[in-house]
Amino acid sequence: MKDQSYKNHIRFYPPHHFVYYPIIMAFLSFSIYFAFTTADVLLWSFISAIFVVLFCLAFMLRQHYALTLQNRIVRLELRYRYLAVTGNRLELIEDTLDDSQLFALRFAPDEELAALTQKAVTENLSGDTIKKSIKNWKGDYERV
Repeated sequence: MKDQSYKNHIRFYPPHHFVYYPIIMAFLSFSIYFAFTTADVLLWSFISAIFVVLFCLAFMLRQHYALTLQNRIVRLELRYRYLAVTGNRLELIEDTLDDSQLFALRFAPDEELAALTQKAVTENLSGDTIKKSIKNWKGDYERV
């Protein structure tokens, strides 16, 4: 498995990103084309609307459940790691960090976690800035 870094940490799900979505977009394009070039404008407009709904539903459902669970697991892991590294509970300062900051901290190795967390709290660093500040990237290879 390739080492993970800031530049390559985004992950694609090929069946959705490279099969389902292109097929839905092609069908949507054809239905819009037929809506403008045939006499059955209402029928093809309705079919186009169905493809738009299918696209939106697939996108929302695919990500909603997985991301909700993933976010919860990342929080729990970060709380555990912070406690193990510092001896203090992350919950005491967790409310001062937003989701993007917390999720960025998961890429910090144990050696950098405490200092980077304090810096994020005191300087209100963005999630992207936190990720760029990590010297020894800790890959998250199990996320969905």
